[in-house]
Amino acid sequence: MTFILSSGRTISQGAFVEHKLSQGYRNATSTLFIHPMDLFELGIESGDRVRVTSAYGSVVLTTEETVDLKEKCVFIALGPFANAITGGYTHATGMPDYKDIIVEIEPTDDPILKVW
Repeated sequence: MTFILSSGRTISQGAFVEHKLSQGYRNATSTLFIHPMDLFELGIESGDRVRVTSAYGSVVLTTEETVDLKEKCVFIALGPFANAITGGYTHATGMPDYKDIIVEIEPTDDPILKVW
């Protein structure tokens, strides 16, 4: 299924930013926030893993449901997983596009990779 991905800072990600090799940082940056109806359409539950694929790459993430997002819109905290799927083009601003990335999402049993 096709979704619009945005990424940004979160309190959880920020709390571990000085400890980027920790399990807490990995958990904070490998969580995909998604609307409950989208989980239903994917045939999965909150806490299940999904493969998120963009034109730039693919990562496996754990889902967490939230009604704070519109359907077909998903969110991930900035970090190594977001970097792998958002690309590096900056439009000469020095800051890559971290919003409105078109992604495909599918359920998977693959593990979340460790970045350390």
